[in-house]
Amino acid sequence: MRKIKVVFFAEILIPDFDGASRTMYQLLDRIDADRFEFLFVCGSGPDKINHFQCIKTRSLSIPLNPKYKLAIPSFTADEIRTQLDRFKADVVHIATPSLLGHFGMEYAHNRALPVISIYHTHFLSYISYYFKYLPFLIKPLEKRLVSIQNQFYASCKKVYVPSVSLADELAATGMPTENFRIWQRGIDASLFSPSKKDSDYLRQLTGNALPTILFASRLVWEKNLETLIAVYNKLKSDQFPCNWVIAGDGSAKKDCMRQMPDAIFVGQLDHDALAVLYASASVFIFPSMSETFGNVVLEAMASGLVPVIADGGGSKDMVVDGVNGFRCEPNNANDYADKIRMVLGDAPLQERLSADAVSHSKSFDWEQLAKIYFDDLRELAFPVTENLKV
Repeated sequence: MRKIKVVFFAEILIPDFDGASRTMYQLLDRIDADRFEFLFVCGSGPDKINHFQCIKTRSLSIPLNPKYKLAIPSFTADEIRTQLDRFKADVVHIATPSLLGHFGMEYAHNRALPVISIYHTHFLSYISYYFKYLPFLIKPLEKRLVSIQNQFYASCKKVYVPSVSLADELAATGMPTENFRIWQRGIDASLFSPSKKDSDYLRQLTGNALPTILFASRLVWEKNLETLIAVYNKLKSDQFPCNWVIAGDGSAKKDCMRQMPDAIFVGQLDHDALAVLYASASVFIFPSMSETFGNVVLEAMASGLVPVIADGGGSKDMVVDGVNGFRCEPNNANDYADKIRMVLGDAPLQERLSADAVSHSKSFDWEQLAKIYFDDLRELAFPVTENLKV
Protein backbone atom coordinates (compact mmCIF):
# COMPACT_ATOMS: atom_id res chain seq x y z
CA MET A 1 0.00 0.00 0.00
CA ARG A 2 1.45 3.39 -0.93
CA LYS A 3 1.97 6.12 1.65
CA ILE A 4 -0.70 8.76 2.19
CA LYS A 5 0.70 12.20 1.33
CA VAL A 6 -0.41 15.16 3.43
CA VAL A 7 0.35 18.86 2.93
CA PHE A 8 0.14 20.67 6.26
CA PHE A 9 -0.33 24.48 6.28
CA ALA A 10 0.19 26.38 9.56
CA GLU A 11 1.32 29.90 10.42
CA ILE A 12 3.69 28.82 13.18
CA LEU A 13 5.17 25.36 13.67
CA ILE A 14 7.43 25.96 16.65
CA PRO A 15 7.15 23.37 19.46
CA ASP A 16 5.57 24.74 22.66
CA PHE A 17 4.97 28.15 21.04
CA ASP A 18 1.34 28.15 22.19
CA GLY A 19 -1.58 25.79 22.75
CA ALA A 20 -2.22 25.35 19.03
CA SER A 21 1.42 24.44 18.38
CA ARG A 22 1.44 21.96 21.25
CA THR A 23 -1.70 20.33 19.86
CA MET A 24 -0.22 20.08 16.37
CA TYR A 25 3.03 18.58 17.63
CA GLN A 26 1.12 15.94 19.59
CA LEU A 27 0.02 14.71 16.16
CA LEU A 28 3.22 15.42 14.25
CA ASP A 29 5.33 13.53 16.79
CA ARG A 30 3.11 10.49 16.23
CA ILE A 31 3.36 10.32 12.42
CA ASP A 32 3.98 6.77 11.23
CA ALA A 33 6.54 7.30 8.46
CA ASP A 34 5.73 3.87 7.05
CA ARG A 35 2.15 4.96 6.35
CA PHE A 36 2.35 8.73 5.85
CA GLU A 37 4.50 11.32 4.14
CA PHE A 38 4.09 14.98 5.14
CA LEU A 39 5.11 18.27 3.56
CA PHE A 40 4.82 21.34 5.78
CA VAL A 41 4.24 24.94 4.72
CA CYS A 42 4.56 27.63 7.39
CA GLY A 43 5.63 31.18 8.16
CA SER A 44 7.77 30.28 11.18
CA GLY A 45 9.25 26.89 11.86
CA PRO A 46 12.22 24.57 11.36
CA ASP A 47 13.60 23.38 8.02
CA LYS A 48 12.45 19.85 8.81
CA ILE A 49 9.83 18.38 11.13
CA ASN A 50 10.48 14.75 12.04
CA HIS A 51 12.57 14.35 8.87
CA PHE A 52 9.83 15.81 6.64
CA GLN A 53 10.52 18.95 4.58
CA CYS A 54 9.14 22.28 5.79
CA ILE A 55 8.68 25.10 3.25
CA LYS A 56 8.87 28.52 4.90
CA THR A 57 7.17 31.56 3.40
CA ARG A 58 7.90 35.18 4.15
CA SER A 59 6.09 36.55 7.17
CA LEU A 60 5.31 39.83 8.92
CA SER A 61 4.86 40.58 12.63
CA ILE A 62 1.33 41.39 13.78
CA PRO A 63 1.27 44.96 15.23
CA LEU A 64 -1.10 44.11 18.09
CA ASN A 65 0.98 41.07 19.07
CA PRO A 66 4.55 41.20 17.68
CA LYS A 67 5.32 37.70 18.97
CA TYR A 68 3.05 36.33 16.25
CA LYS A 69 4.00 36.49 12.59
CA LEU A 70 1.58 36.32 9.68
CA ALA A 71 2.71 34.19 6.76
CA ILE A 72 2.52 35.95 3.38
CA PRO A 73 2.54 33.21 0.72
CA SER A 74 1.91 35.58 -2.20
CA PHE A 75 5.61 36.56 -2.33
CA THR A 76 6.62 33.03 -3.36
CA ALA A 77 3.29 31.59 -4.51
CA ASP A 78 4.49 30.12 -7.82
CA GLU A 79 7.50 28.46 -6.20
CA ILE A 80 5.33 26.94 -3.45
CA ARG A 81 2.79 25.62 -5.97
CA THR A 82 5.59 23.99 -7.95
CA GLN A 83 6.85 22.20 -4.84
CA LEU A 84 3.31 21.17 -3.90
CA ASP A 85 2.61 19.78 -7.37
CA ARG A 86 5.86 17.82 -7.20
CA PHE A 87 4.77 16.35 -3.84
CA LYS A 88 1.36 15.17 -5.21
CA ALA A 89 -0.69 15.33 -2.01
CA ASP A 90 -3.73 13.21 -1.20
CA VAL A 91 -5.01 15.40 1.66
CA VAL A 92 -4.52 19.01 2.75
CA HIS A 93 -4.48 20.00 6.42
CA ILE A 94 -4.99 23.74 7.10
CA ALA A 95 -4.57 25.09 10.61
CA THR A 96 -6.33 28.47 10.36
CA PRO A 97 -8.25 30.62 7.83
CA SER A 98 -5.31 33.04 7.49
CA LEU A 99 -3.71 34.29 4.27
CA LEU A 100 -1.68 31.08 4.23
CA GLY A 101 -4.81 29.08 5.02
CA HIS A 102 -6.72 30.60 2.14
CA PHE A 103 -3.76 29.98 -0.16
CA GLY A 104 -3.87 26.33 0.91
CA MET A 105 -7.63 26.19 0.43
CA GLU A 106 -7.37 27.62 -3.08
CA TYR A 107 -4.67 25.12 -3.95
CA ALA A 108 -6.76 22.23 -2.57
CA HIS A 109 -9.84 23.41 -4.45
CA ASN A 110 -7.97 23.73 -7.76
CA ARG A 111 -6.48 20.24 -7.35
CA ALA A 112 -9.72 18.68 -6.03
CA LEU A 113 -8.06 17.66 -2.76
CA PRO A 114 -9.97 17.08 0.51
CA VAL A 115 -9.23 19.48 3.38
CA ILE A 116 -9.14 18.78 7.12
CA SER A 117 -8.82 21.48 9.79
CA ILE A 118 -8.70 21.82 13.56
CA TYR A 119 -10.50 24.83 15.03
CA HIS A 120 -7.59 26.07 17.16
CA THR A 121 -8.30 29.76 17.74
CA HIS A 122 -11.60 31.53 18.32
CA PHE A 123 -10.63 34.78 16.57
CA LEU A 124 -14.18 36.10 16.84
CA SER A 125 -13.77 36.50 20.60
CA TYR A 126 -10.68 38.70 20.11
CA ILE A 127 -12.40 41.55 18.31
CA SER A 128 -14.15 43.03 21.35
CA TYR A 129 -10.80 43.19 23.20
CA TYR A 130 -8.68 44.72 20.47
CA PHE A 131 -11.31 47.21 19.29
CA LYS A 132 -12.89 48.16 22.62
CA TYR A 133 -11.81 51.78 22.08
CA LEU A 134 -13.38 51.75 18.60
CA PRO A 135 -16.74 50.17 19.47
CA PHE A 136 -18.38 51.25 16.21
CA LEU A 137 -16.08 48.82 14.38
CA ILE A 138 -16.85 45.75 16.49
CA LYS A 139 -20.11 44.62 14.86
CA PRO A 140 -18.97 45.18 11.23
CA LEU A 141 -15.70 43.35 11.90
CA GLU A 142 -17.47 40.48 13.62
CA LYS A 143 -19.90 40.19 10.72
CA ARG A 144 -17.05 40.16 8.21
CA LEU A 145 -15.06 37.58 10.18
CA VAL A 146 -18.10 35.32 10.55
CA SER A 147 -18.60 35.41 6.78
CA ILE A 148 -14.94 34.54 6.10
CA GLN A 149 -14.81 31.78 8.71
CA ASN A 150 -18.08 30.18 7.72
CA GLN A 151 -17.15 30.03 4.05
CA PHE A 152 -13.70 28.65 4.85
CA TYR A 153 -14.80 25.88 7.22
CA ALA A 154 -17.75 24.95 5.02
CA SER A 155 -15.17 24.09 2.33
CA CYS A 156 -13.45 21.55 4.59
CA LYS A 157 -14.34 17.86 4.53
CA LYS A 158 -13.70 17.60 8.28
CA VAL A 159 -13.40 20.22 11.01
CA TYR A 160 -12.28 19.17 14.48
CA VAL A 161 -14.00 21.28 17.14
CA PRO A 162 -12.74 20.87 20.72
CA SER A 163 -15.95 21.30 22.69
CA VAL A 164 -19.71 20.99 22.37
CA SER A 165 -20.26 24.53 23.65
CA LEU A 166 -17.97 25.94 20.96
CA ALA A 167 -19.70 23.85 18.29
CA ASP A 168 -23.03 25.29 19.42
CA GLU A 169 -21.61 28.82 19.34
CA LEU A 170 -20.24 28.36 15.82
CA ALA A 171 -23.54 26.88 14.65
CA ALA A 172 -25.31 29.95 16.03
CA THR A 173 -23.23 32.14 13.68
CA GLY A 174 -24.55 30.16 10.72
CA MET A 175 -21.50 27.94 10.23
CA PRO A 176 -22.51 24.60 8.68
CA THR A 177 -21.93 21.75 11.12
CA GLU A 178 -22.26 18.68 8.90
CA ASN A 179 -18.47 18.29 8.76
CA PHE A 180 -17.89 18.93 12.50
CA ARG A 181 -16.29 16.33 14.73
CA ILE A 182 -15.91 16.87 18.48
CA TRP A 183 -12.20 16.27 19.02
CA GLN A 184 -10.92 17.46 22.36
CA ARG A 185 -7.34 17.52 23.63
CA GLY A 186 -5.20 15.02 25.46
CA ILE A 187 -3.01 15.15 28.54
CA ASP A 188 0.32 13.58 29.43
CA ALA A 189 -0.50 12.11 32.84
CA SER A 190 3.14 11.19 33.45
CA LEU A 191 4.08 14.87 33.14
CA PHE A 192 1.11 16.60 34.77
CA SER A 193 0.43 14.81 38.04
CA PRO A 194 -0.18 15.52 41.74
CA SER A 195 3.01 13.55 42.38
CA LYS A 196 4.99 16.57 41.14
CA LYS A 197 3.99 18.59 44.21
CA ASP A 198 6.98 20.32 45.84
CA SER A 199 6.09 22.46 48.86
CA ASP A 200 9.71 23.47 49.37
CA TYR A 201 9.89 24.85 45.83
CA LEU A 202 6.78 26.92 46.39
CA ARG A 203 8.00 28.15 49.77
CA GLN A 204 11.29 29.26 48.21
CA LEU A 205 9.42 31.01 45.41
CA THR A 206 6.96 32.88 47.64
CA GLY A 207 8.90 33.17 50.90
CA ASN A 208 5.98 31.84 52.95
CA ALA A 209 3.53 28.95 53.37
CA LEU A 210 0.35 30.81 52.39
CA PRO A 211 -2.00 29.28 49.80
CA THR A 212 -1.07 30.16 46.22
CA ILE A 213 -3.38 31.27 43.43
CA LEU A 214 -1.90 30.44 40.02
CA PHE A 215 -2.62 31.85 36.57
CA ALA A 216 -0.75 30.28 33.64
CA SER A 217 -1.23 31.41 30.06
CA ARG A 218 -0.08 33.93 27.49
CA LEU A 219 -0.34 37.44 28.93
CA VAL A 220 -2.51 39.02 26.25
CA TRP A 221 -5.70 40.97 26.85
CA GLU A 222 -7.99 38.48 25.10
CA LYS A 223 -7.37 36.17 28.06
CA ASN A 224 -9.63 38.52 30.06
CA LEU A 225 -6.74 39.86 32.11
CA GLU A 226 -8.87 42.81 33.27
CA THR A 227 -10.93 40.38 35.35
CA LEU A 228 -7.79 38.62 36.61
CA ILE A 229 -6.48 41.97 37.86
CA ALA A 230 -9.85 42.81 39.40
CA VAL A 231 -9.89 39.53 41.36
CA TYR A 232 -6.35 40.24 42.57
CA ASN A 233 -7.42 43.70 43.76
CA LYS A 234 -10.57 42.36 45.40
CA LEU A 235 -8.74 39.78 47.50
CA LYS A 236 -5.98 42.27 48.28
CA SER A 237 -8.48 44.89 49.49
CA ASP A 238 -10.13 42.23 51.64
CA GLN A 239 -6.68 41.42 53.06
CA PHE A 240 -7.14 37.77 52.14
CA PRO A 241 -3.87 35.93 52.94
CA CYS A 242 -2.55 34.33 49.77
CA ASN A 243 0.19 34.41 47.14
CA TRP A 244 -0.34 35.17 43.47
CA VAL A 245 1.91 33.50 40.90
CA ILE A 246 1.65 34.41 37.22
CA ALA A 247 3.29 32.08 34.69
CA GLY A 248 3.54 33.18 31.08
CA ASP A 249 4.69 35.98 28.84
CA GLY A 250 3.10 38.31 26.34
CA SER A 251 2.42 41.86 25.25
CA ALA A 252 0.38 42.68 28.39
CA LYS A 253 3.00 41.49 30.89
CA LYS A 254 4.33 44.94 31.83
CA ASP A 255 0.82 46.28 32.42
CA CYS A 256 -0.04 43.25 34.55
CA MET A 257 3.11 43.65 36.63
CA ARG A 258 2.28 47.30 37.22
CA GLN A 259 -1.30 46.54 38.24
CA MET A 260 -0.45 43.43 40.30
CA PRO A 261 2.64 44.66 42.18
CA ASP A 262 2.65 41.92 44.84
CA ALA A 263 2.21 39.05 42.38
CA ILE A 264 5.19 36.87 41.47
CA PHE A 265 5.78 36.77 37.71
CA VAL A 266 7.86 33.73 36.76
CA GLY A 267 7.76 34.19 32.99
CA GLN A 268 7.24 31.43 30.47
CA LEU A 269 8.17 28.04 31.93
CA ASP A 270 8.92 24.76 30.22
CA HIS A 271 6.52 21.90 30.84
CA ASP A 272 8.62 20.26 33.54
CA ALA A 273 8.80 23.43 35.64
CA LEU A 274 5.14 24.24 34.99
CA ALA A 275 4.11 20.74 36.10
CA VAL A 276 5.72 21.34 39.50
CA LEU A 277 4.05 24.72 39.84
CA TYR A 278 0.61 23.32 38.96
CA ALA A 279 0.91 20.49 41.48
CA SER A 280 2.24 22.76 44.24
CA ALA A 281 -0.24 25.66 44.01
CA SER A 282 -3.68 25.77 45.69
CA VAL A 283 -6.12 27.20 43.12
CA PHE A 284 -5.95 27.74 39.37
CA ILE A 285 -7.73 30.87 38.18
CA PHE A 286 -8.58 31.23 34.49
CA PRO A 287 -11.04 33.98 33.47
CA SER A 288 -10.45 33.66 29.71
CA MET A 289 -13.50 33.26 27.49
CA SER A 290 -11.59 33.12 24.21
CA GLU A 291 -10.40 29.51 24.51
CA THR A 292 -11.45 26.87 22.03
CA PHE A 293 -10.47 24.27 24.62
CA GLY A 294 -8.11 25.53 27.33
CA ASN A 295 -5.10 23.23 27.56
CA VAL A 296 -3.87 24.91 30.72
CA VAL A 297 -7.10 24.11 32.56
CA LEU A 298 -6.74 20.42 31.74
CA GLU A 299 -3.06 20.49 32.76
CA ALA A 300 -3.98 22.08 36.08
CA MET A 301 -6.74 19.53 36.72
CA ALA A 302 -4.45 16.60 35.92
CA SER A 303 -2.02 18.06 38.48
CA GLY A 304 -4.69 18.08 41.19
CA LEU A 305 -5.10 21.85 41.14
CA VAL A 306 -8.66 23.08 41.68
CA PRO A 307 -9.81 25.23 38.72
CA VAL A 308 -11.85 28.41 39.21
CA ILE A 309 -12.65 29.50 35.66
CA ALA A 310 -14.97 31.56 33.49
CA ASP A 311 -18.31 30.06 32.58
CA GLY A 312 -17.53 30.78 28.93
CA GLY A 313 -15.43 29.53 26.04
CA GLY A 314 -14.38 25.94 25.47
CA SER A 315 -12.78 25.55 28.92
CA LYS A 316 -16.12 25.44 30.70
CA ASP A 317 -16.93 22.02 29.22
CA MET A 318 -14.20 20.46 31.35
CA VAL A 319 -15.41 21.81 34.68
CA VAL A 320 -18.55 20.52 36.37
CA ASP A 321 -19.45 23.31 38.76
CA GLY A 322 -18.97 22.28 42.38
CA VAL A 323 -17.79 18.78 41.38
CA ASN A 324 -14.26 19.18 40.01
CA GLY A 325 -13.91 22.96 40.24
CA PHE A 326 -16.01 26.10 39.89
CA ARG A 327 -17.33 28.12 36.96
CA CYS A 328 -17.83 31.84 37.50
CA GLU A 329 -19.75 34.66 35.88
CA PRO A 330 -17.05 35.61 33.35
CA ASN A 331 -16.49 39.28 34.25
CA ASN A 332 -17.63 39.19 37.87
CA ALA A 333 -14.51 39.55 40.07
CA ASN A 334 -16.57 39.05 43.23
CA ASP A 335 -17.75 35.64 42.00
CA TYR A 336 -14.17 34.42 41.44
CA ALA A 337 -13.06 35.83 44.80
CA ASP A 338 -15.95 34.12 46.62
CA LYS A 339 -15.21 30.75 44.99
CA ILE A 340 -11.49 31.03 45.76
CA ARG A 341 -12.23 31.81 49.41
CA MET A 342 -14.63 28.87 49.51
CA VAL A 343 -12.00 26.43 48.21
CA LEU A 344 -9.18 27.70 50.40
CA GLY A 345 -11.37 27.90 53.49
CA ASP A 346 -12.62 24.31 53.36
CA ALA A 347 -9.88 21.65 53.26
CA PRO A 348 -12.23 18.66 52.72
CA LEU A 349 -13.92 20.50 49.83
CA GLN A 350 -10.56 21.33 48.26
CA GLU A 351 -9.43 17.71 48.61
CA ARG A 352 -12.62 16.39 47.01
CA LEU A 353 -12.53 18.86 44.11
CA SER A 354 -8.85 18.06 43.53
CA ALA A 355 -9.45 14.30 43.41
CA ASP A 356 -12.38 14.69 41.01
CA ALA A 357 -10.34 17.03 38.79
CA VAL A 358 -7.59 14.41 38.46
CA SER A 359 -10.14 11.65 37.81
CA HIS A 360 -11.85 13.69 35.08
CA SER A 361 -8.54 14.48 33.35
CA LYS A 362 -7.79 10.79 32.82
CA SER A 363 -10.41 10.54 30.07
CA PHE A 364 -8.36 12.83 27.77
CA ASP A 365 -6.00 10.55 25.84
CA TRP A 366 -3.63 11.77 23.10
CA GLU A 367 -3.08 8.28 21.71
CA GLN A 368 -6.78 7.84 21.00
CA LEU A 369 -7.09 11.36 19.55
CA ALA A 370 -4.11 10.78 17.27
CA LYS A 371 -5.59 7.49 16.06
CA ILE A 372 -8.80 9.30 15.12
CA TYR A 373 -6.83 11.92 13.19
CA PHE A 374 -4.69 9.48 11.20
CA ASP A 375 -7.69 7.24 10.50
CA ASP A 376 -9.54 10.28 9.16
CA LEU A 377 -6.58 11.17 6.92
CA ARG A 378 -6.75 7.69 5.45
CA GLU A 379 -10.50 7.93 4.96
CA LEU A 380 -10.12 11.28 3.18
CA ALA A 381 -7.27 10.02 1.01
CA PHE A 382 -8.99 6.75 0.16
CA PRO A 383 -12.80 7.08 0.31
CA VAL A 384 -14.75 3.94 1.20
CA THR A 385 -15.26 2.86 -2.41
CA GLU A 386 -11.52 3.16 -3.03
CA ASN A 387 -10.61 1.49 0.26
CA LEU A 388 -12.24 -1.68 -1.03
CA LYS A 389 -9.63 -1.77 -3.81
CA VAL A 390 -6.62 -1.00 -1.59
